[in-house]
Amino acid sequence: MSRPHAHFRTAVVWEVLREALDDRAKAAGRETLDVLDTGGGTGNFAVPVARLGHRVTVVDPSPDALFALERRATEEGVAGRVRGVQGDAHGLFDVAERGGYDVVLCHGVLEYVDDPAEGLRNVAAALRPGGGTLSVLAAGLGGAVLSRALAGHFTEARRALTDPDGRWGGGDPVPRRFTPERLASLVAANGLEVGAVHGVRVFADLVPGALVDAEPGATEALARLEEAVAELPAFQSVAAHLHVLARTREGSAPSAGEVR
Repeated sequence: MSRPHAHFRTAVVWEVLREALDDRAKAAGRETLDVLDTGGGTGNFAVPVARLGHRVTVVDPSPDALFALERRATEEGVAGRVRGVQGDAHGLFDVAERGGYDVVLCHGVLEYVDDPAEGLRNVAAALRPGGGTLSVLAAGLGGAVLSRALAGHFTEARRALTDPDGRWGGGDPVPRRFTPERLASLVAANGLEVGAVHGVRVFADLVPGALVDAEPGATEALARLEEAVAELPAFQSVAAHLHVLARTREGSAPSAGEVR
């Protein structure tokens, strides 16, 4: 089975997600799942998920991204299983069904929303009552500190380390970063059971691209290295991104009453 076009940078997430989709389909007794991809953009994950046979609704605030998603889904032959709607995590239920999805993806969203706790409450409440899987991908604090330090920007690295939002300065394009503990705690606060935490892009953003391109087999070897360290806490703490996979507890669902 092919990986998303994002290549080895998201290979760890894709492998975990594909397995989670299989597990959820078996638990639900259905081959086809309803998947919600918040902030799904041009379909880096939505299109491969649709190729597996699932129905995917992509919610994204950018009309340009949704247009690219539509074109991509058509080119990949899954246009009938991918639907794009304009919206965001805070107004999620203006465009998506509460409690209507077997799996919800929240990738690259929590860094940018005004209130990540509220955003997570919404995406958690989109899961089907009594059974659902949530995949969260967000920027990691340790990776930013490490990359700024290796670039010689030591003051910025220290600032990111001490800033409440993990920002290294006014020119930082990322509004917020997370530690593994903080991200997992946010997910668990919504009544979800955290199944696994993974470090993503531990080495990929630090290794020169020319080195990877020049060495035969280097790309696949780097992907295997990323997979090998993804679940080790020491490497999660310095990963550029963090991935949390969670599920609703048996016989329960996130409380809709907490959603604003």
